[in-house]
Amino acid sequence: MKAIINSLDKQRSAADDNQQNPFWILVRKEISGHIRSWRFIILLVLVLLTFWGATAVAMNNIRDAVAKVKDLDSLFLYLKILTTTEGTLPPFHVFLNFLGPLLGISLGFDAINSEQQNGTLTRIMAQPIYRDNLLLSKFVGALILVGTLLFSLALLMIGGAVVITGVMIELEELLRILSFMVLCTVYVGFWLGLSILLSIFFKQSSTSALTAIGIWLFFTVFYQIVINMLVTVLTPDSAELNPIQVMHLNDLILNLLRLAPSQLYADATTTLLMPSVRSLGPVTMEQMAGAIPSPLPFKESLMIVWPQLTGLIAATLLCFAFSYYLFMRREIRT
Repeated sequence: MKAIINSLDKQRSAADDNQQNPFWILVRKEISGHIRSWRFIILLVLVLLTFWGATAVAMNNIRDAVAKVKDLDSLFLYLKILTTTEGTLPPFHVFLNFLGPLLGISLGFDAINSEQQNGTLTRIMAQPIYRDNLLLSKFVGALILVGTLLFSLALLMIGGAVVITGVMIELEELLRILSFMVLCTVYVGFWLGLSILLSIFFKQSSTSALTAIGIWLFFTVFYQIVINMLVTVLTPDSAELNPIQVMHLNDLILNLLRLAPSQLYADATTTLLMPSVRSLGPVTMEQMAGAIPSPLPFKESLMIVWPQLTGLIAATLLCFAFSYYLFMRREIRT
């Protein structure tokens, strides 16, 4: 009996130590600060409005499709809610390609420099807190908030579709939707890590915000134009190329475009949400010979998007590593 009581006392003391862990105290402080900020409320309203608009259009189309189609197993109903559009509004995953970077930038562009400008960074560092705990709490707190928001929207969409259509979700569809939300969280996490890096590099919050938005606009709008111009200048007339050279040229263009985070996100979401997509690059007739025109299993789709996912994770870790290096060498007393 005494041994049981002693073990319970040890567990309680360990739980108390975990609850008083400075890192998780900072994480809770960051989450509560973001929830109470007006910029997060405004972005939350924008995300909810786009989610409602995109899914409402898809729901109207799918309600008619359910009444006409008898084989609902091959319909991929819940995936089409995220990908179907009438042309008036883009699908929800296209909206997230635009709003995701803004969400990450808004949560991290003043993570460090605003603390130093307000004089709170010195007071925080005067407490028994490690520098890396402060930096990691800025990233983890915002990422937990983004992940909770996206997974809540996914569950809301699934529940609404069950009520409206009466069709139960299949396991493969659930895995694809959850994988899509993980991918979106990683995509937002990259822009969050980049904005935190800029908030350490620049002393003014406005400068870090404008730089982050400029990088986002370059990769979203101008990067594809620059690549097309370089390929046009450096390569001869496409009419003089044989089919093998054309395929190699297309591979080169796709590899260059995939240096942009938005292209990695677009490739991965297309494969996860559309099981009919079998390849992300040019395919020869020999490779297509013998292929069965059927949807890919979830495991095969995941293998196709694995390079894109690891690329986004690697870019996020690289941004955080630079942030860690700069912040650990930074003088914060001035």
